[in-house]
Amino acid sequence: MSTEISRRTFIKGATAAGVALAAGTYFTWNGHNIPEPVKHGDVTYDVLVIGSGGAGMRAALAAAENKDLKVAVMTKLVPTRSASTMAQGGMNGVTGVTDPQDTVESHVFDTVKGGDYLCDQDAVEYFAEHAGKNIYEMDYMGYPYNRQEDGSFHQRKMGGSSHPRAAYFEDRAGHAMVHALFEKCLEQNIDFISECQMLEISMDGDKLNGVVAMDMRSGNLVGVAAKTVIIATGGYGRVYWIRTSNPYSSTGDGIVAGMNIGIPFKDPEMVQFHPTGLAANGVLLSESSRAEGALLINGQGERFMGKYAPEKLELATRDIVARGIATEIAEGRGVGEGIHAGVYLDFRHIPGERIDERLGQVRDLSRRFAGVDIKTEMVLISPTCHYSMGGLEMADFRTGASRVPGVFVAGECSCVSVHGANRLGANSLSEVLVFGHTAGDGAAAYAKDHAYEGNQEKLAQACAKWQDKFNEVTNRPKSAGKTVPEIRDAMVNTMWYKAGVFREENQLQEAAMELSALEKEYEHCYVGDKSHVYNTAFEQYVELGNLLQVSHSIVQGAIARKESRGGHSRRDYPKRDDVNFLKHTLIFKKDGQYVTEYKDVVITKYQPQERKY
Repeated sequence: MSTEISRRTFIKGATAAGVALAAGTYFTWNGHNIPEPVKHGDVTYDVLVIGSGGAGMRAALAAAENKDLKVAVMTKLVPTRSASTMAQGGMNGVTGVTDPQDTVESHVFDTVKGGDYLCDQDAVEYFAEHAGKNIYEMDYMGYPYNRQEDGSFHQRKMGGSSHPRAAYFEDRAGHAMVHALFEKCLEQNIDFISECQMLEISMDGDKLNGVVAMDMRSGNLVGVAAKTVIIATGGYGRVYWIRTSNPYSSTGDGIVAGMNIGIPFKDPEMVQFHPTGLAANGVLLSESSRAEGALLINGQGERFMGKYAPEKLELATRDIVARGIATEIAEGRGVGEGIHAGVYLDFRHIPGERIDERLGQVRDLSRRFAGVDIKTEMVLISPTCHYSMGGLEMADFRTGASRVPGVFVAGECSCVSVHGANRLGANSLSEVLVFGHTAGDGAAAYAKDHAYEGNQEKLAQACAKWQDKFNEVTNRPKSAGKTVPEIRDAMVNTMWYKAGVFREENQLQEAAMELSALEKEYEHCYVGDKSHVYNTAFEQYVELGNLLQVSHSIVQGAIARKESRGGHSRRDYPKRDDVNFLKHTLIFKKDGQYVTEYKDVVITKYQPQERKY
């Protein structure tokens, strides 16, 4: 036990400081962000993972268990700065540690009900069966769980759950997870290709060539040959810009790269608005706040969630709580006006030592970004775009495979259909571990059975095409058109006001027309920076193109789904319609047009019923 405590104390200290010693050592000792063989085109990876969050690194670790395979992780940041580090509340899984009465079946039902019956129930069953095992796996990796007096990890109840099943480290669950995974990746000698912006997955017909990326440090175009690619690039919350809890890197790069090679964007309209983002800027205050007893109070001093969820109150599912808050604001019982209006989150009755032990980051974020000490004052919050239930279709949840041979998907950029129309708090970190592991195993098995069948000449041609694109875009005169920020800001206003928490037909149709116009303006927008070293202007240009395509897909899916379900709330169709819409939306991009198809929801045990909390 003493060894375990010493290890935990070490990792806890590193995590709290926001620095992993191993990470710092790696980048100092290496001195380069790209391995030399990659720069010279002298390597073909068996498994190339795009994205260094929880799903990406867990996939890389699973693939690297096959010692004969060469595995790499590509990231546009550095490995310990992914969006996964921002996850706060914990990871769900049935372990029997805190609550012996919890069961896998209960986890399955909570998830299906929380997802408003849009979940594929066979996938949820697989997920719930494996989630608890992954909690133990992270324990073995040295994850610094908050622990009980007997040394076992503690689990708390999150919104929509019937039992306490979220294991956690304070309110920094994702940060600790990423650092623990990264340490293991270094131990397994997995290559990291960092500060590289993926531009394209290169195909030769139905054969995978590899990935085209820009090295941000030099501006050079890099072609990385690979037998298999795992897309694990995270979400796309920046379509709502300041009204999101996502980092600036969450721009849907993987979604668009996948769509462009024929993988459909599944259930794009299912965007989750987390109830408690700081009203000033969208920064997230974790659901662990409400799990630990924080209350929602409107501008008239009323605790109002009893009107919307009489039994669960603040611990109802995120979609219900977010709509409750939005309704209070819309009906004049909020505080403030416009995009920054909100209601209060009240922690003042929670013992200070409990806040310090379990909500330290929430307190720090409130002080830093709202100037409020939650121990003594209420903090103003409002719904913020937080999570993407939709994503690239995972065609086989047992392998992580997409419908394109050799391309696998995992994490928030994928859609396993585990979360359905609304994700439960603390299911996301569990999902990235379960299906990251699955995708890594699936890609490794594929790579072992297949030789590299791509065309490296075509890969080089794709790099040359992007070099020409860079030169053309960055040399446009100032008179060419609107700037990237101008188009982005117009996109954000369209998305927040016409495709946000509440939606209706006329506004969605207007949004579609406005986005089409913005896509045309984007074709000749002004970028301005011609430099090669850290050309963030070009990077943001690429990201804006991705955000526009993602935004248009969200709107198209929202127009087609004429019902309200989970995170998708239509004022003009306020009821759920199981007769016509108990099915998944699939958006394809074909010849510049957005094409909508449908796929049936898989039901095993639980027939749809009215969802009450």
